[in-house]
Amino acid sequence: MRIIAGEWRGRKLTAPEGELTRPTADRTRETLFSMLTSRLGSFEGLRIADLFAGSGALGLEALSRGAASCLFVEQDPAAIRALRRNISGLHAQDRCDVRATSVLSLGAARGEQLDLLLLDPPYETGAGVVAIDKLTRLGWVAPSAWVSLETSRAENVSLKGFTVDTVRDVGKARLHLMRPE
Repeated sequence: MRIIAGEWRGRKLTAPEGELTRPTADRTRETLFSMLTSRLGSFEGLRIADLFAGSGALGLEALSRGAASCLFVEQDPAAIRALRRNISGLHAQDRCDVRATSVLSLGAARGEQLDLLLLDPPYETGAGVVAIDKLTRLGWVAPSAWVSLETSRAENVSLKGFTVDTVRDVGKARLHLMRPE
């Protein structure tokens, strides 16, 4: 795994040990960030969340492209170790907030809302939809936010209060880009 573009382009990332985490493939990440760039124009100054973060590849890609900050949420100890190594290796600690917990255990947002939420939960669990719904109710999602949810190709997403902008299949993954209504 490598950072695709921006400040850290080409820098290698460490994947978590074991089988619990399924890192987003480089091709899937490249497609996702192409889709986001065409809609956002720039990542400059955005507040990002990488939920079910694993190695942190999605959030670190956004930071490499100019995002102001990223909240990483992950509960698997091996993934947290890899995530912290990746952040440290890029000297990005000052722009990162790592929470070693379940996404569903986050409390109410304090202060700034998020501009972009990147979710790559375990496939076919429904955890992504539940997390988006909960985080919206807790005030994390800005009214103008974009939400990216990666699922398996077999999954379709419908979420009350959100409009699906686009769905794209890439390899075994299905990318859903949504916005609050």
